[in-house]
Amino acid sequence: MLPLNVHYICSMKEKTVILLVNLGTPDSPSVSDVRKYLSEFLNDPRVIDIAWLPRKLLVNGIIVPFRSPKSAKIYKQLWTSNGSPLLYYSLRVKELLQQRFLNQNVKVELAMRYQHPSISSVLKKMKKEGYTKVIVFPMFPQYASSTTGTAFQKIMEEMGKWWVIPSLHFVAQYYNNETFVKAFAEQGKKYLPEKFEHILFSFHGLPIRHLNKNYEDGKPCSEHNCDVEINENNAFCYKATCYETAKLIALYLNIPKEKYSVAFQSRLGKDPWIEPYADQLIVEKAKQGIKKMLVFSPAFTADCLETNIEIGVEYKELFIQHGGTSFQLVESLNDSLLWIDTIEKMVRKFL
Repeated sequence: MLPLNVHYICSMKEKTVILLVNLGTPDSPSVSDVRKYLSEFLNDPRVIDIAWLPRKLLVNGIIVPFRSPKSAKIYKQLWTSNGSPLLYYSLRVKELLQQRFLNQNVKVELAMRYQHPSISSVLKKMKKEGYTKVIVFPMFPQYASSTTGTAFQKIMEEMGKWWVIPSLHFVAQYYNNETFVKAFAEQGKKYLPEKFEHILFSFHGLPIRHLNKNYEDGKPCSEHNCDVEINENNAFCYKATCYETAKLIALYLNIPKEKYSVAFQSRLGKDPWIEPYADQLIVEKAKQGIKKMLVFSPAFTADCLETNIEIGVEYKELFIQHGGTSFQLVESLNDSLLWIDTIEKMVRKFL
């Protein structure tokens, strides 16, 4: 017979929480709420990675005051009857994933790195509920310090204040996960990619200096074949994982290499960002005579300003202005069942 305390340990039910984390969104498209969001976002040293004082002067003295009114107008275009698409679909994913764990002593929570529901408030709630295991799932497929990295850091800082820290598991990235690739490919499949002359995979951009910080060997990203292969040195390089995601989706859809391009959008400031730039490439393709373009944006799992407005409106206008005739954005994974399958399969490995 086992000792009494061993019986007790074996019979305990593990109480698990899956914490979904997305980037965040203003509470409303008002100038004041957009200002709050931009201030919190851009003051993050993992987003604008310069010294504290220059960052404060740049962000609070120049970027936020001038950018907030302009961004508020764009957010008004984005807003729907359900509010922010990013928040709406993130909450939908939370609800649908929770249904996969009914009667299993597993809770699903959602937090935003910036604004609401905040990581601090959600973790405070989790602490009171006394979980024995926490699984953190970022809604960013490719690791970047300014998305996954800052979310993980914030969670560790908050949980580091707890006296009792439960078992903690992080899903760092899943850019090449089979179900994730299938989920995005199926989103685009319904538009019949073979009928388009060119396919563009547009990813959110990053400053080159962010990429170079990934490498301990002192060599820049440009010397690690990031647009060609994934290797032991560049497995956490955002550029390399973006190219790999595009390649895998193209393979799934049988899109030949010469028929698709990878580009990067949303650059800010004068420092060099990852090239090619999406807006410039779109104009170039239109001038070359490409009339029909299909665009995937596989860095975003929920539709947001960067997909619906930047690509779906602004880039479409650019393409048409320079000779294109048909420009179609493939929606993000949003609340698709394959996306829920993707998350479920990955988090179940920790249960």
